[in-house]
Amino acid sequence: MFSFKLSAHDKAARTGTITTPHGSIHTPSFIPVGTLATVKGISVDDLRQIGSQVIIANTYHLHLQPGEDLIETMGGLHQFMGWDGPIITDSGGFQIFSLGAAKEHGVGKIASIFPYGKNHGGHISSKQGKSLVKLDEDGVEFISYRNGSRHRFTPEGVIEIERKLGADIILVLDECTSPFHDYEYTSRAMERTHRWAIRALNEFKHTSIKSQALFGIIQGGAYQDLRERSAQFISGQDFDGYAIGGSLGKSTKEMHQVLDWTIPALPTDKPRHLLGIGEIEDIFEVISRGIDLFDCVLPTRLARTGTLFTKEAERFRIHIRNEQYTNDPRPVENGCDCYTCRNFSRAYLRHLIMANELLAVQLASIHNLYFLESLMRRIRTAIQEKKLAELKKEWFPKA
Repeated sequence: MFSFKLSAHDKAARTGTITTPHGSIHTPSFIPVGTLATVKGISVDDLRQIGSQVIIANTYHLHLQPGEDLIETMGGLHQFMGWDGPIITDSGGFQIFSLGAAKEHGVGKIASIFPYGKNHGGHISSKQGKSLVKLDEDGVEFISYRNGSRHRFTPEGVIEIERKLGADIILVLDECTSPFHDYEYTSRAMERTHRWAIRALNEFKHTSIKSQALFGIIQGGAYQDLRERSAQFISGQDFDGYAIGGSLGKSTKEMHQVLDWTIPALPTDKPRHLLGIGEIEDIFEVISRGIDLFDCVLPTRLARTGTLFTKEAERFRIHIRNEQYTNDPRPVENGCDCYTCRNFSRAYLRHLIMANELLAVQLASIHNLYFLESLMRRIRTAIQEKKLAELKKEWFPKA
């Protein structure tokens, strides 16, 4: 029911097809984030029109609301949310991390995931606080951000939850580390992630459902020997694919190093998923290194602030709240064929966002996701034609 077939290479970059019970994913592919069985601000019909191939939901959040038992009685995630395409569920390791070490260290998913990066100010977030997580060898206990109730995740328990959710691809529970964790802590967390991976894999095989695939997660922070050891260990197990998670370093440069250490240790015949990357520059960099799948909340999160992708602007984005767009009759992106650009002006979008109209979020999200899907289609074609370097030069002429 699950398979992966490569079709073309351009140096390390590659195209292929992942086949799942709910359809195919042409890779490389960007994955919209549907944390709570919805991509914020848009419908599944919007996603189909955009051309989205797959979404990723979150086990941690769905466990807390509405609960895996309810979703199972509703026929699983696909039927529950009305999406007939492939679905991935993350295990919730990052979300538990965000209640623990991330809270203590002040690092987050977007703005400060690379605290020393060129676009992130080189500082730790002011949102530091006490950890809400208690972690041990068996699993992790955490306090719900919704109502203060206590919950416990174990590798086996998370597999059971994901079985009930019914996604096509599910991820194991891992211990995610911070860019500020030292070598010793990162090493211990990696070894625990490996032990948890074996327990999760055993549970997965014991409760085998042929329609699901299981990905292992590679940890090791920004330490070369740990990343290489983790890649070798996880790829030596009987997983259907691999996710690269945890701390990717303190800057995008360190992230590139992490991938350069990790990917050569992975077999070529299984898909590779990089967790949490969505900047345009990063997309080119990770694909050129052989990443097949990646997800990020960035397109829809930016949309909710009135920030829209466009190729012509600095960092490929404009902030529609700016006064200069008050009387601007142009679409967000000239030549863009998304619903938003075909029908509405920048002036109208600015009016909606300034008036706090809900339609603003929908239209902005449609555009941002379509922008990335359009780029992905061009990237797949460029790899097939062995012209990825030329396409990157088009987008980054000064590089």
